[in-house]
Amino acid sequence: MSDFWSVEPEVAGELGHGSVLDTSVHPPHVSKLEYRFIGWLGDELLETFPCYVVTERLGVALISACLAGFELDDVDVVVSDEFIEMYPGRSLPTFKWLKVTGQAGVDDFGLSHEHTLVVSDAALQQLRQHTLSHCDIEEYGG
Repeated sequence: MSDFWSVEPEVAGELGHGSVLDTSVHPPHVSKLEYRFIGWLGDELLETFPCYVVTERLGVALISACLAGFELDDVDVVVSDEFIEMYPGRSLPTFKWLKVTGQAGVDDFGLSHEHTLVVSDAALQQLRQHTLSHCDIEEYGG
């Protein structure tokens, strides 16, 4: 059994026009994140390259578990016209920007060379206590 896992979350949107990023580097460096929801199947961990967001509820659980390799920051959330058409009257929970600062295969949260999210067993246990129905999880080979 693996000690670390490669996690590919649901993609429920894209970088919004309010995002500020430096595209002269790869992956782009994002200094301000606006997550524009196009659809949402309900998962509490989401991505849009090169960023990850979590529900505030999941973020609190990750902090409470004393996990390493991430910071939480503010994210501006907007919804597209398509989202409004598909989910009339649907409200979204509060989301936080999950800034991954750790090293893949070492810390609880890290990024592989391919920019895939890599989490420890302890982190995966916390994630699995929340909604992750549309997240692909595989053993991380390093």
